[in-house]
Amino acid sequence: MTTVHIPFMQTGTLAVGGRLLDLEERSVQSQADRPSSLTKGHRACQGCAEALAARWVMDTAVEESGGKLIVANATGCLEVFSTLYPESAWKPPWIHSLFANAAAVATGIASALRAQGRDDVRVLAQGGDGGTVDIGLAAVSGMFERNDDVLYVCYDNQGYMNTGVQRSSATPPTARTATTPAVGKAPGAPYGQGKSMPKIAMAHEIPYVATATVADLRDLESKVRTAMSMHGARYLHVLVPCPVGWGTSAAQSIALSRAAVESGIFPVLEARDGEIVATHPIRERVDVEEYLRPQARFAHLFKPGGEEGLERWRALAEANIRRFRLTEATP
Repeated sequence: MTTVHIPFMQTGTLAVGGRLLDLEERSVQSQADRPSSLTKGHRACQGCAEALAARWVMDTAVEESGGKLIVANATGCLEVFSTLYPESAWKPPWIHSLFANAAAVATGIASALRAQGRDDVRVLAQGGDGGTVDIGLAAVSGMFERNDDVLYVCYDNQGYMNTGVQRSSATPPTARTATTPAVGKAPGAPYGQGKSMPKIAMAHEIPYVATATVADLRDLESKVRTAMSMHGARYLHVLVPCPVGWGTSAAQSIALSRAAVESGIFPVLEARDGEIVATHPIRERVDVEEYLRPQARFAHLFKPGGEEGLERWRALAEANIRRFRLTEATP
């Protein structure tokens, strides 16, 4: 795969992946000849955290595989904004699957490579929460159960953003969507529904499961490197705020991701063979309000009658902090 020389204008700073660090500690993004796997020409919205995460994931995976990487991509925002016919912003070999079967397509690719004795080529599948937690759950679970040699990455923006911001089973309770309007006695998405895909992945006891956000891109890169160093089924779940669907400013995606972590709403962790081996401890705890208030989809929680909803959010954060020991450092 060809690379693109990136002219870096910053000098004497820690910008662009930490170029003042030792070579072995630098990010792939600090390299002027980085793979640039998701390149210019895509149509992602301004402030799209999914595009940012996908670039880091793909560039790291390409580097770790020595450029020998094949990608299966589910239908969704990432596929639509990056491959408007007849153009594509992807450089690695990239296959568009249906909404439901990215994991199955990736499994087929891995099986074909194995039959040819090609253990030097790696396979990565990716999709949004709709194509992973909802429509594609059976295929993903099958991939986990068979322990197929595929890294699956879910970019979770908590709804079907590409088709009009409908609720998915990754949509949090009380969130306003096109199918869960903020009306009535219980506005927004209902309580007691939805799924935690990282927990489902861990229940399969696959070799590696991790969560990450765009608030700590070096952590995201490190987890991709770890996953690519292993074989078997691996799963990475990345929280990616969507300015359009969440009703936020394009400039808030990083801050919201950080607030999700520091409030306890989104635990950042690593697990091996079904057991949690590391969690990202909360450094400076913030109230859930710092995460919720900037999002228009939760505006009704800050009107008269929304107090109970806020308290239930705080209870959810407390439960995560206890369950995952987010105030304790782990190795």
